[in-house]
Amino acid sequence: MKRRDEKLIPFEKSRRTIQIEKRGYTPGGHPVLAGIFGIIGLLCVIYCIGVGVTGFGTYFFLIWGAIGACCLALAMILRSGRAMKAIPVWIKGIFCALFCIGVFLFGAVEARIFSQYNAQAPPGADFLIILGAQWKDTGPSEVLRRRLDKAIGYLEQNPGTRAIVTGGQGGNESIPEAVGMREYLMQAGIEEERILVEDSSESTYQNLVFSARLLNPEEDSVVIVTNNFHVFRAVSIAKKQGYRNVEGLAAGTPLGSEPNNLLREFMGVVKDFFVGNL
Repeated sequence: MKRRDEKLIPFEKSRRTIQIEKRGYTPGGHPVLAGIFGIIGLLCVIYCIGVGVTGFGTYFFLIWGAIGACCLALAMILRSGRAMKAIPVWIKGIFCALFCIGVFLFGAVEARIFSQYNAQAPPGADFLIILGAQWKDTGPSEVLRRRLDKAIGYLEQNPGTRAIVTGGQGGNESIPEAVGMREYLMQAGIEEERILVEDSSESTYQNLVFSARLLNPEEDSVVIVTNNFHVFRAVSIAKKQGYRNVEGLAAGTPLGSEPNNLLREFMGVVKDFFVGNL
């Protein structure tokens, strides 16, 4: 029985719609792409730590940590449907276009690098230019040692070839690279009179420009000794600087350092292209 003071409320006016926000996963994300970028990001971070622990090379390896962090962040965005819906379509389009262009450019440059990965020079060159690399207190770095050992093999088989060692003194080096390289060659039995020293350069471009002053680049046959990942850029720079008869001779590279060296070389090729060195 209803009380006398009770007011009747029409049914239509009493209905209310209550919307409850769903928490957690929101449809619209890309879990597969998120997983791919997540794995790539994790591998990059692990590789960065590994290179840092071994102490190999310069601080360039830190870029792997930055790439890893970006990939992990992208994975989180791709996983979140809410985040993907919040990003305007035109921004997604620009990002996808830039990403595709970057992948294509990277692949094209690396293909050129790999084209000279196993370069073998003909015998009988007039000069052998050995490009410099880091010289440590204990001797040549692993990268430089491989270049020097490759050059020694060529010089032993071609007694008429003279060597030009290149490289100045960096801030973390006790002596100029070229000076240490000359001593290394002499200890291996290469006569001092066969070795010319260029100890002022600070880059591959300068290695070759300054070395050209010690020979006749238009007439002399020249072999450039460097690591496999570096041959393409070195020979290309030499040709741009007027070396008419030049070949590359590829030395090996420590296996664990190859990804780091290939990424760094990609950036080196792009940089030298835009500044007009090749």
